[in-house]
Parts: sequence; structure tokens; C-alpha cells
Amino acid sequence: MQDLKTQTLVFDDPKARALDAATLTEALSALPGWQVRVVEGISRIEKDYAFENFLDAMAFSNRVAALAESVGHHPALLTEWGKVKVSWWSHSLRGVHHNDLIMAARTEPLAV
Repeated sequence: MQDLKTQTLVFDDPKARALDAATLTEALSALPGWQVRVVEGISRIEKDYAFENFLDAMAFSNRVAALAESVGHHPALLTEWGKVKVSWWSHSLRGVHHNDLIMAARTEPLAV
């Protein structure tokens, strides 16, 4: 299977659906540290990243923001001292789509 981070995002599929729980659980095995969280009945994938200080956390948040803006798919970011929580889901589908897995994989190398 092609590495998630090199896969192409698909936004124009009228048949797109959120991933079912079994598919999502299996897919997360390729994304260490990412977990499913349900907020207001909507599944999302989340990961906390640790940093030495606030400036490093903010720099990471800005790298994720630039990535998101470049493809037009945006996460929720919670930036605190020494930590950033990244949450990916597809608002229009009210759940996690394959695009969110791709974006989670693309987020990983930004945490340097």
C-alpha cells in the first residue's frame, strides 16, 4: 500500500462517506499516537505533540497551518505551553475521511 503521506487528497467525490469504526481503527495502526475521539457525536482523530516551550509549539502549529492552507483542508489546533493538540475530521461528512488520515500522516514530519 502506498504511504499515506504521499497519497492524493480527494475533495470532489459526491459518494464520499466518513470511515466506519472498523476501517478507522485499522487505518490508525499506520499512525502511531493518533486516537479516535468523539466530540458532539462526531468522530475525529487527534494527537498531542510535546515541545520544549511555547515558541516551539507555536512554530509547529504554524507549519501545520501552512500545510493545511496549501491543500484547503484544515484541522483544529490547540496550542499551549509545550504542547499542541491536532484534530483532523471532515466537517461536511461529520466524521473522519481518508483525507484526514493523509493529513495526519503529513503532520508527523512537521513535529521536528
